[in-house]
Amino acid sequence: MTEVTEATGTLEYAYAVVREADTPRTALEGVRGVAGEPVRAVRHLGLAVLAGPVPAADFDEGPLRERLEDLTWLEGVARAHQQVVDTAGTDTCVIPVRMATVCRGEEGLRRLLATGRERFASALDRLQGRVEWGVKVYAAPAPAEEPSAEPSAAVSGRDYLRRRSAQRRASEQRWGHTEEGARRVHEALTALAEGARLHPPQDVRLSGEADRNVLNAAYLIPHEESEAFVQRVGELAGRDPGLRLELTGPWAPYSFVAAEGNGRTGP
Repeated sequence: MTEVTEATGTLEYAYAVVREADTPRTALEGVRGVAGEPVRAVRHLGLAVLAGPVPAADFDEGPLRERLEDLTWLEGVARAHQQVVDTAGTDTCVIPVRMATVCRGEEGLRRLLATGRERFASALDRLQGRVEWGVKVYAAPAPAEEPSAEPSAAVSGRDYLRRRSAQRRASEQRWGHTEEGARRVHEALTALAEGARLHPPQDVRLSGEADRNVLNAAYLIPHEESEAFVQRVGELAGRDPGLRLELTGPWAPYSFVAAEGNGRTGP
C-alpha cells in the first residue's frame, strides 16, 4: 500500500493519473486532499498526475508506516483519496494511484509518470468512457421460528437433538439457496459488463452489516449503458426474498486498474 519514491524536495501525495490533454481544471478547484491540501496537476510525457503537498510528520516513510496502523486515520485518508479521484473522474478518465503513494517533490512525481507511462497509457485507453459499479448481495435474515404449540411441555433429550438437527439442515439448505442465488445475480450482471471482479466478502466487523455478505463484486460498464445496468440490478433485487442487493457507484474504475499494477482501497 505504501510507496515513497526517491527524489528530493517537498513530499507529494499522488492520487491519480490522466492524459495531459484531459487534465481536469474546474473539478480540482474546490477539492482538498488527505492533508486538507489543494490538489494540482503535474504534467510529463503526455500524462499528468494529480497530487498535493503533505507534511513529513505524517507522510514521510517512517511516520507513514506507523500511521497506517491507525485504522481511524487510515479511514480518513482513504475517504479523502477516493473523493479526489471521484471528483476528478467527473470530467475525464482517471487512473487511480495506489493509496499512500508519496513522492519526494515534483521530480518524484515525474519519475512516477515516466516509469509507469506504458501501463498508465494502456489503462487510459482501455477504460476511457467506462465506470465501475459495485454490487453486494447479503443473505436476508431468516424468518423467526414459530413458538412451540406447547411452550410449557418438557422436551426430552432425544426430541431436543432431533429438533436441533432439523434446524441445522434447514440452515444449511438456506445458505445453499442463498449462495446459488448470489451466483445467478453475478452471472446476470456479468453478461451486461465489459469486465467483472470478485472481491472477498466483507467481514461483518468491518462492514457494520448484520447480514452475511455472500457476493462482493465490481462491474465495468460503458457510461452510456449505466442506466440499463442499474435497472437490471433493481429487477434482480426483487426476485428472491432471501437476498438483499446493495448497489454503489458509479466510481472511477478502481478494481480494473488493479490489473494494471495499481491499487484500489474502495465502497
